[in-house]
Amino acid sequence: MSLEPIDPETALELYLADKQNELAEASLEAHRYRLQHLVRWSNEQGIENLNTLTGRQLHEYRLWRRNEGNLGKVTEKTQMDTVRVFIRWLESIDGVEQDLSEKVLSPSITPDENSRDVMLDTDRANEVLTQLEKFEYASLQHVAISIMWHTMMRVGGTHALDVEDYDSKEQYLKVRHRPETETPIKNKGDGERLVAISDQLSDLIDDWLASQRPDVTDSHGRRPLLASNYGRVQKGTLRGYVYEWTRPCVTGNDCPHDRDPDQCEAMEHRCASKCPSSVSPHAIRRGSITHSLNSNMPDKVVSDRANVTQRVIEQHYDQRTEREKMEQRRDYLDDL
Repeated sequence: MSLEPIDPETALELYLADKQNELAEASLEAHRYRLQHLVRWSNEQGIENLNTLTGRQLHEYRLWRRNEGNLGKVTEKTQMDTVRVFIRWLESIDGVEQDLSEKVLSPSITPDENSRDVMLDTDRANEVLTQLEKFEYASLQHVAISIMWHTMMRVGGTHALDVEDYDSKEQYLKVRHRPETETPIKNKGDGERLVAISDQLSDLIDDWLASQRPDVTDSHGRRPLLASNYGRVQKGTLRGYVYEWTRPCVTGNDCPHDRDPDQCEAMEHRCASKCPSSVSPHAIRRGSITHSLNSNMPDKVVSDRANVTQRVIEQHYDQRTEREKMEQRRDYLDDL
């Protein structure tokens, strides 16, 4: 087979362009992030043409990435699985030797290992929301984090909301997939749904719209529900709010890591994620799903509301102990 020379940077850009219509925006960015490390390693190794890439070199990359990124087993598997997909794509365009993808090694993990357990528990969530209500009522941060917690919504869904997607009278939010105007959501059309909200959250959004939200549109003429003076707030900004407000010190708690606030790098606005106790929006989603399950909300209702299958809930989100599940089942014994 005659291979056609291709450098790592060109290969990555062609791969991403090819996958653009196949992957959601968030997935595409995740692939870019994971594969940029392979490009960086290739440059450090002086690999200018991927035609020469071997199975041994891919194994060396795996060990380098594990140590350089201090990766856990699950993260290592995720990254190497993406590398395998990338190498298989290169095979299809004669960029690497055929069957090289079969030599990409990835750790085997059990279902328990594959389930992430980082979440914002109910007590911590209440602390954060109480602090926001007291000091930042109806601010952009307050509304964004409240929506994430009370609706179990992903960052992408939260980011995609328009003012017109909120019905104050009927008290619900409408989640819609609109990739043509740069607000795709996970699961695309299958992720579209109406999400009922409480009186408390509805009042908060009403107050945000009445007194705090700037009168702006985004670059497509839409009125984003979550907006700054510059238009629709970015997903990265929403993630930053979560990291900032889940630092224990922000809600008046002592630092569990014995750090000096004057010296702690996580006190910087853009470095909040470096606090070991801060969490991502996904941890809010996991905590909210677990809170709903603990509150006896039926699994099917949680599944529909959060737009996630019951199987995935059980494997990745449900943090209830076996005893808690048993006690909840006991409540139904009287009906037998």
